Amino acid sequence: MADARPAGSATVLRVVLGKRLQVLREKAGLTYEDAGRALDVTHATVRRMEKAEVGLKLPYVEKLLGCYGVDDPAEIEGFLALAREANRPGWWHRFRDVLPDWFSAFVSLEQEANLIRAYEPHYVPGLLQTEDYARAVLRAGMPHARPAGIDRAVAVRRERQALLTRDSPPLLWVVMDETVLRRPIGGPEIMRAQISRLMDATALPHVKLQIMPFAAGPHPAMYGPFHIFRFPQAELPDIAYAENLVGASYFDQRDDVSAFLEALDRMCAQAPPAHTTEALLGGLRKEI
Repeated sequence: MADARPAGSATVLRVVLGKRLQVLREKAGLTYEDAGRALDVTHATVRRMEKAEVGLKLPYVEKLLGCYGVDDPAEIEGFLALAREANRPGWWHRFRDVLPDWFSAFVSLEQEANLIRAYEPHYVPGLLQTEDYARAVLRAGMPHARPAGIDRAVAVRRERQALLTRDSPPLLWVVMDETVLRRPIGGPEIMRAQISRLMDATALPHVKLQIMPFAAGPHPAMYGPFHIFRFPQAELPDIAYAENLVGASYFDQRDDVSAFLEALDRMCAQAPPAHTTEALLGGLRKEI
């Protein structure tokens, strides 16, 4: 998958259930057409359910499970309960006025991942931004937005950051260019506070931060920022995300994701180790 509007725009659970339906259908030896006839719909409808491109209608799901040979009432009810949950919009749905569809997908993946890796050459990742820094970044990136729109976008970032303080948070492993910390955003006071926030983050057991210094020279990811998400669900492959000015692309094909992973692994080996980051940040803060 490499698409500006991926299946990831659905809740991740809906993607997982779609894949489980696909496995059950194939195990039963049925085609899309066979399943479509059982529901009296086109084969495309079944395919879209499996690809999480549409919601999971409970009567359809229940009928498909029976068609695929699932006859245990407890198993059927368990699947239907998950389908109900999957159809519920995520918290980010209430921010759809300021959250484009292509980024809603990102937030869904971020919320469900158990490992988030990222390379960032331009600014501090949203999960680690202070509110003042976030506001300055958003004003620069949304020059025509009204103050209320900026406030809403900042609120989204606050909500996203809650995942780092929840029970069983994901491991966040970020490589940032030194450029990020040298670029003045919002003024010296805001930058000092932001660096202090990063120093606090390095003390968290589930946050790993590395700084790629200018002196390290060229590295394999000098094309732009990207994220890689890994999930606890066996049905979901790793997904890579690369953003541009007007949208984003998502990749889940093994060869594509491997290219991102290899670049990031090489950068992690090239950058100073994470245990030195707090001292590096302290030095940079003194220079501001």
